[in-house]
Amino acid sequence: MTAPTSPLRRLGWTLTDGLTLVGRELGRLRQEPGQIVAALVFPIIMVVLFGYVFGSAIQVPDGGDYREYLMPGLFAMVTFSAWLGVMTRMATEATRGVMDRFRSMPMARLAVPLGQTGADLLTGLLMLAIMVSAGLLVGWQPHRGLIPTAQAFLLMIVLRYALSWVGVYVGLAVKNDQVADALVPLGLPFTMLSNAFVPTDGMPGWLRFLADWNPVSALTAAARDLFGNPGAPSGNVAWPLAHPVTAVLLWSAALLVIFVPLSLRAFTRSGR
Repeated sequence: MTAPTSPLRRLGWTLTDGLTLVGRELGRLRQEPGQIVAALVFPIIMVVLFGYVFGSAIQVPDGGDYREYLMPGLFAMVTFSAWLGVMTRMATEATRGVMDRFRSMPMARLAVPLGQTGADLLTGLLMLAIMVSAGLLVGWQPHRGLIPTAQAFLLMIVLRYALSWVGVYVGLAVKNDQVADALVPLGLPFTMLSNAFVPTDGMPGWLRFLADWNPVSALTAAARDLFGNPGAPSGNVAWPLAHPVTAVLLWSAALLVIFVPLSLRAFTRSGR
């Protein structure tokens, strides 16, 4: 099969192949129900663990309910986990030789990362829905109406998709599932070093600087503001927390601009 020459046909070819690989990834999940169960149970465990176990010992700055303070942080944590899952799957398939078989097939080169990121976006939506349900059961709720609530979730979707491209690149770069598994715990400090679970006011200056400029903190602050939950930034705060929606969009754009071409280059070069 010869690759289309016109830009429009090449785009259609890429999208068609990408959707085919999205279907492949979703079909693979049906064959591995353990992953689906883990994806469904994880958000519920996080809500119960942080909301009830840690919540009794943490004071919200403005005296609000900790579970309402917590839920935007948990949404951000699940969003940030996107790159870890994609990284692991890409590295695993590279180890098994699946990527080499894809390169030998007459398909668009961008279709493989598109399939991985697209499938992750769909599974991420499912995890987000489960976490929303768990949050509602423990007393969390948005207070500012439908449109701000939808905007908050849209921000999570946009950042999750951008982060999934980071996972594609790192997975292709390490090319080994054992190395990828060893990198997974490194994702925890990024979520913990933020305002997701505790205020950053009490941190040392240098640590607070890192936490305030963490994209997880920007997404958490944006969600708290759009949901009307306690802990929304106020007063003299770092720029990403004073303009959290803009910060999340800038982070997402920067990640896509950097990692989409890097991922495509890594996929192409790995086949040489």
